[in-house]
Amino acid sequence: MDIFRIEGEAKLSGKIKVSGAKNAALPIMAATILAPGESILDSVPNLSDINVLIELLGSLGAKVWRDQDKKLHIDTDSIDSFFGDYQIVRRMRASICILGPLLARFGKVEISMPGGCAIGDRPVDMHIRGLKALGARIQLENGYIIATAPDEGLIGADIFLGGPFGSSVLATANVMMAATLARGTSIIECAACEPEIEDLANFLIDMGAKIKGAGSPRLIIEGVKELSSCEYNIIPDRIEAGTFMAAAGITGSRLEIENCNLSHMMAVVDCMQNMGTTIEKTQTGCIVSHNGPIKATHITTQPYPGFPTDLQAQFMAMLAIADGNSVITEKIFPDRFMHVAEMNRMNANLRKEGCSAIISGVSGLSSAPVMASDLRASAALVIAALAAKGETIINRVYHIDRGYDRIEEKLNSVGAKIHRESI
Repeated sequence: MDIFRIEGEAKLSGKIKVSGAKNAALPIMAATILAPGESILDSVPNLSDINVLIELLGSLGAKVWRDQDKKLHIDTDSIDSFFGDYQIVRRMRASICILGPLLARFGKVEISMPGGCAIGDRPVDMHIRGLKALGARIQLENGYIIATAPDEGLIGADIFLGGPFGSSVLATANVMMAATLARGTSIIECAACEPEIEDLANFLIDMGAKIKGAGSPRLIIEGVKELSSCEYNIIPDRIEAGTFMAAAGITGSRLEIENCNLSHMMAVVDCMQNMGTTIEKTQTGCIVSHNGPIKATHITTQPYPGFPTDLQAQFMAMLAIADGNSVITEKIFPDRFMHVAEMNRMNANLRKEGCSAIISGVSGLSSAPVMASDLRASAALVIAALAAKGETIINRVYHIDRGYDRIEEKLNSVGAKIHRESI
């Protein structure tokens, strides 16, 4: 198991490049199942979550490899299995994305239920409801979802995908993928609007799908008889970009962030500006700089285009040393506060109350041994450690490898001192 040793009170300076978006790459990789032949994906980050899906696609019979330019090739001609084994699926919830494509192209699929999640309950009922509306017959047996399509194939339908905490990104992805090969027209209401869903729709359109309304709550999908493999470039990761913005803010630094699409981050930019951070747009990204104390603010996570839940923990680290009191309210995953106790070990003054965290800014953070509980909490602890006095040890950093491609190397290139060690 690896740990990070991080020397605090860092001052960052220079350029840092954002990788392709993990949350766009995963459903797009699954979408390659919809068409025979070899699809080529550029800007797919090298992450443990990506490797899990590569393993899962391989278990289905697909051939997957990276070329010398690091492009990911997926050849689906040889798929001969329609079984998503528990031993693979349990390692990553996004594995559920193979459900819709296998059902649409081959008419059958059996996949393990994903299981629990450190950030709260994430049921798959909306996936099942959407696919049933398209005509699928679905049974739940022994922890597996067993789905079959009618002999004549899936049939277009009007589908509502709203849930208690808004729309579901993965359910929207699964149902949209399945609908591309359904007979007739499908309308998805309360679809997720995230840039990653729009990116998936654009990939499907390049494959020959007919989709209107991508990026809006209403998707109109006219089914086609077949799709074709293609080559596609994944969008930049807005969560990684936001993490680097928070790193610049908490350390009072100036960073140029390359491969960053600010149009996907308007809520984040607005929040940073409210905290006293300056963000200047460049041709390839932005320049983030912060001088003086961080201003306290209130944040509420919401479905896109609201403030992303995946940046809640990182911004909590910034607000831990803000001048005044702040409140963060979590509207997506109300239990996503496992990082609160770990940050308090670093002298933060955080208090969880229901689905909110009350943050009383302190004059500075101090080093401590801490433990990562999930992907974004890991990033938040790294950010806090960059500003803390002394050396912080972060345990279980395998969490951060799920969503950040070489984060320690990237931050070290702009002045951080992060050492990875195996214990």
